[in-house]
Amino acid sequence: MMSESGHMQAIQPFEFATAPRIIFGDGRLSEVGRLAATFGRRVLIVTGRQALAAAGVIDHVRALLEASGCTSSVLSVPGEPTVSLVDAGVATARMWQAEVLLAIGGGSTIDAAKAIAGLATNAGEATMHDYLEGVGTGRTILRPALPVIAAPTTAGTGAEVTKNAVITDDAHMFKKSIRSDHLLPRVALVDPILTHTAPPAVTAASGLDALTQLIESYTSNHASPITDALAETGIQLAARSLVRTWQDGSNADARRDMALASLLGGMCLANAGLGAVHGMASPLGAFYPAPHGAVCAALLPHVVAENIHRLRIEAPQGPAIAKYRHVAKIFGITDSNPFDRLVARLRELVARMGIPGLGAWGLDRAGIPRVVAESRGSSTRYNPVLLVDDEIADILEAAR
Repeated sequence: MMSESGHMQAIQPFEFATAPRIIFGDGRLSEVGRLAATFGRRVLIVTGRQALAAAGVIDHVRALLEASGCTSSVLSVPGEPTVSLVDAGVATARMWQAEVLLAIGGGSTIDAAKAIAGLATNAGEATMHDYLEGVGTGRTILRPALPVIAAPTTAGTGAEVTKNAVITDDAHMFKKSIRSDHLLPRVALVDPILTHTAPPAVTAASGLDALTQLIESYTSNHASPITDALAETGIQLAARSLVRTWQDGSNADARRDMALASLLGGMCLANAGLGAVHGMASPLGAFYPAPHGAVCAALLPHVVAENIHRLRIEAPQGPAIAKYRHVAKIFGITDSNPFDRLVARLRELVARMGIPGLGAWGLDRAGIPRVVAESRGSSTRYNPVLLVDDEIADILEAAR
C-alpha cells in the first residue's frame, strides 16, 4: 500500500472471511434446486412484497426446487426486518421444520433470512431483541444457523456475503445489528438478471449505496490489501456503470457490473468496516421513513468533503488521502489537487440520479442533535478520522 508520497506503508495484520461459496453470472438462478438439495429437502423461501411473485419468479423457483426433490413454503417480508417480523419468521421456520432458507430479494429480505436462520437454531424461548448488539440481553449465536442461500434482486447492500443483519426494534424505534460468523450465507447466488426489473429509483438508491460502501471500506482505518484490491475494482465498475443502469435498466452489461460491484462491496465492508456515512445512516433510518440507500447517497459527498478536509491537515501523507486521490482518478479526475472536484462529482452524481436531501424524509434542525447522539455506532469507528459532534451536525445540516 502506497502513501501519498509514494512510500510503501507497512502491512498490518488482518483477517478476511466471506461466504463459503459464491456463484455469479446471468442465469445462475437455474441452479437453485440442486444447490438447495445439498442442504435439505424442506426449503423456506424468504422473499419481499409481491413483485417477484407477480413476475412469476417465485413460481419458477418453486418449480426448480420441486424438480430437485425439494418442497417449499414462502414467507413474505413486507419491508425492512423488525424484531416482531423475525420472531414470527423463526416460529414459521420451526413449525414448518425448514432445513434450508432461500432468501431472494433485496438486502432487507436477505437480512431477515439470516436473522431467522440464526435464531431458529439458537434462540430457544429468547426473542430477536435479546440478540441485538448493545441493547439486548447479550445473547450470541453459538450454534450453526440453518443454511441460507442468498439470491439478491438489487445491486446495493452486498448482504449475500456479510455476517450481520440490521434489524429495527419496532417497540423502541432504533436499528441495531445481530452479528455472527454463523450468519454468513452458505451460498451467495448472484444472478444479475434478477436485478433487471428494479425500477430507476431503487436502482439509483441501491447503486449509490454500493458505491458508498466501496468508498468507505476502501478508506476505512481497518482496510487490508485484500479489501483494497476488491474495493478498487468495485469502484471502477460503479464509476463505469452506475448511471448506465439507472438510465437503462435493460442494459445487461451495466447490470452485471453493478451486481459485481455490490458483491465486492459486501465482501469489503464485512472485513474492513465502513465509516461515518453508515454511522449516521443507522439512526436516520430508525427515526425517519427514509430508504437506506438514499440516506447514504445524500450523506456521501459531505462526509467525503469533511474527511478530506481533516486528512489534509492531520495526515497529508497518509494512506487515506492517497486513496481519495485514487478514487478521483477512477472518476477521471487527474488534477494535481483533485479533492474538490471529487466532492463536486459525487454531489453531481447524487443530484443527477434524483436523490433528495434528508429534509425530504423529515429531518429538520431540531432533529439533528438526536441523530448526532446516536451516530457513534460500530461503523463510525472505522472512519479514517474521528469526527466530533459539531462536524457530524454540520454534515447533517449540509445534507438536508
